[in-house]
Amino acid sequence: MARKAVERNIAYDDQRKLYYVSMELGRDENGKRIKQYRTFPTLAAARNGLRDFHAGIERERELERKLAPAQELDLSHWLEYWMDSIVRPNRAETTVYAYQKIIDNHIDPALGTVPLKKLTPKMVQEYYTETQRANGLSSNTMRRHHDLLSSALRSAVRQDVIPASPMERVEPPRVRTTESYFYNNQELKLLYQKIEGNILELAVKLAGSLGMRREEICGLKWENVDLQRHLVLIREARTAYGATIVQKETKNRSSVRTLYLPDEVYLLLEQEQARQQQERCIQSPTYNPTDHVILDAKGAPYSPNALSLAFTRFVRKNDLPRLTFHGLRHTFATIASCQGASLFDIGKALGHSTPATTGRIYTHLVDRTHEELVQRVSDALK
Repeated sequence: MARKAVERNIAYDDQRKLYYVSMELGRDENGKRIKQYRTFPTLAAARNGLRDFHAGIERERELERKLAPAQELDLSHWLEYWMDSIVRPNRAETTVYAYQKIIDNHIDPALGTVPLKKLTPKMVQEYYTETQRANGLSSNTMRRHHDLLSSALRSAVRQDVIPASPMERVEPPRVRTTESYFYNNQELKLLYQKIEGNILELAVKLAGSLGMRREEICGLKWENVDLQRHLVLIREARTAYGATIVQKETKNRSSVRTLYLPDEVYLLLEQEQARQQQERCIQSPTYNPTDHVILDAKGAPYSPNALSLAFTRFVRKNDLPRLTFHGLRHTFATIASCQGASLFDIGKALGHSTPATTGRIYTHLVDRTHEELVQRVSDALK
């Protein structure tokens, strides 16, 4: 690996084509420096990330100055400290955005002024009930509020700010499993027939035939497509938080994977590459400067939400059975299972860390696998 220093605290990895930012978090009890690394797709993003980190350190110091020992720390100030010192340096931008939105829109107005040491399980439980009723939020959404508060207050316990967390005695909102729609092989064939020649065809087949995530499809670049060996390398994702679209690393380490290209998808990629090269000759050498594979009608990379919306409109317009773009990934997993693939192999293709993750998300696969297992045992005893 060739990771070379670009400037202070920033290095470039020419294999992964990512910029690494080194962030110093102080020293441990033995005096050894504590460092953390984050990756960014461009030098500009790396510089911004480093600047935001230093700004967060300054905010943290300012907050510590404000929170003199004699002052009673309230939940709002603790969440501010927790976000700046723990969440922002360690979590993805999308997570930071989602947490901050929950805090600003809900937790702060309802509980922000409550002294941390006086926050009770009853207060939190009532907050769940009132917030859900007043805003029409689902129990799954309220569970995210619960997870945020639990994490923040665990940190307060670890840092000796409070002796115990009230969240340990709060009943968490029940997570309800939402119904997942997916196609059988005949329905997927019908979709493929109807979408042939459409601008969405390649994206749909990357999801339905390879099981790629929407964000991975939107973030796919030509440098990660190896047509000679019929391979696609999943290294990056294009995602959104608020109105901001970012190109970043994949969801987690297990999401980094190499997928084989079936002939039909290979030919579509070959045709799309030739089309983009022709557009570059006709329009300008700067056509598609980001080198993305999946482009909209204007030649710009799709945002994940725009791709989902375009697909939903296509399904409705063509009177196809109900399906979301993410449902194509479920469809891939279901058809693979019907063809005898194991949970391990399906999870590996999907980029899951363990078969347990695959089984938890795609419970219908576990049911089918169990049914087949029981039937085989029954047949053996006949």
